[in-house]
Amino acid sequence: MNLPDKVKQKLQNLPDKPGVYFMRDRDGRIIYVGKAASLRSRVRSYFHQATLRSADPKLRGLVHSIHDFDILVTRTEAEAILTEGRLIKDYRPRYNVDMKDDKRFLLVRVNPDDPFPRFEACRIRKDDGAVYFGPYASSPAAWAALEFVEKRFGLRVCRPRVPGPDDHKHCHNDIVRFCSAPCIAKVSPEQYRERVNLAVAVLRGERPEYLEEIRQAREKEAAERRYEKAAALRDTLFLLRRAVKERIRARKTLAIKTEDARAGVEELRRVLGLEQLPRVIEAYDISNISGTHAVGSLVCSVEGIPQKNRYRMFRVKTVTGSDDPGMMAEVIRRRFSRALEERENLPDLVLVDGGITQLNAARAELEALGLRDLPAAGLAKRFEEIHWKQPDPIRLPADSNALKVLVQLRDEAHRFALTYHRRLRMKRIRESMLDEIEGVGEKRKNLLLKHFGSVARLRKATEQEIAGVRGVGAAVAKVVKQALGSP
Repeated sequence: MNLPDKVKQKLQNLPDKPGVYFMRDRDGRIIYVGKAASLRSRVRSYFHQATLRSADPKLRGLVHSIHDFDILVTRTEAEAILTEGRLIKDYRPRYNVDMKDDKRFLLVRVNPDDPFPRFEACRIRKDDGAVYFGPYASSPAAWAALEFVEKRFGLRVCRPRVPGPDDHKHCHNDIVRFCSAPCIAKVSPEQYRERVNLAVAVLRGERPEYLEEIRQAREKEAAERRYEKAAALRDTLFLLRRAVKERIRARKTLAIKTEDARAGVEELRRVLGLEQLPRVIEAYDISNISGTHAVGSLVCSVEGIPQKNRYRMFRVKTVTGSDDPGMMAEVIRRRFSRALEERENLPDLVLVDGGITQLNAARAELEALGLRDLPAAGLAKRFEEIHWKQPDPIRLPADSNALKVLVQLRDEAHRFALTYHRRLRMKRIRESMLDEIEGVGEKRKNLLLKHFGSVARLRKATEQEIAGVRGVGAAVAKVVKQALGSP
């Protein structure tokens, strides 16, 4: 097929990395959004002659409509999946019919109030008192996690709320699926509930020893040359680790009661050995995709309760590439340099999202500013470990009010940074539409964006209003209006 020269050039320069791609028509409109484990392989596959010969009519129609494409590189395939879903919902491309039913990611649900709780997969989170895990970007990971906890802990899969002997007559999952069969009292209600609690701890990442069991079993099978079983265990372990780590960072912000928050602040003072109560805590996070559109966030809590009027956003200016510690250092430097210049009150504790590397970067900047005595800690996502002054991180129990205060603030910092990052990324994607309009160079693009404020407002403008912008003119205004279409 005959391809525009710019498409041919872009195909040659595609990276072998995960990401998202946008197919555009002659008018620059996004007509399809897709994800890829390898952008190079996936995007090139559309333009193979074999694709056009064997593809279904919908795919052939898409390929013939492609006049240009753009890409967005992500760090992982899971991140590409999430980005693809969000962009499809934002743009509603006409060829993405498979995702126009607003399909959601999988969740794993268990209701601890049931007499004999069971785990199940679902796609909608309800306010029903149940505990939810996820959402999971990887459906195989979600199903692997569900199957593992059911088999490892002998949990039931039958639907009756209170199963009994009559249900067992038609089941036999105690034979074929390792069910502990509470329906016929093979285990007591208390023993069954303990199994459920262990399964919950595994999905929360609090009991890594159970994943270690799989790793050891895999090595044993490989040593005894049972390679198929070893491979199956390897895949199971990979998916379970992915399920535990993933959780898409889209969890609801943990809201704790005022009295628990205050108790958590007091507990935090004792745990860290602080001289004074950490009444004001500032938390920082970084968000970027492979170093692009990098931003930082500052969120603040007073006596353990987030104070949104104290939130701040930072556009990272001096650091390029995937350098989260360097970006964290820039944000800390800018924040506290200004605080010292304007003589602002300093927080009682600085919290950074990350482990010892991010914490060291923040501490180095504080020390350079003469704030060596300002307490700073890091909260690592893995097992929610607190990095402080000891060689080993501090692990608090899951029901610790101090941990709840820190996790709530760290998650809020991540949410705030991610929201700002998405806003910048979407703005850049929208602005890129102007790059493809003939006669609109960088200078005219900046003039139009400065005058109208955004591509959305530009699209709503009349041809006469566009022509009225100094340096644009009637001819270019007509081309711009035709390219952008009506709102």
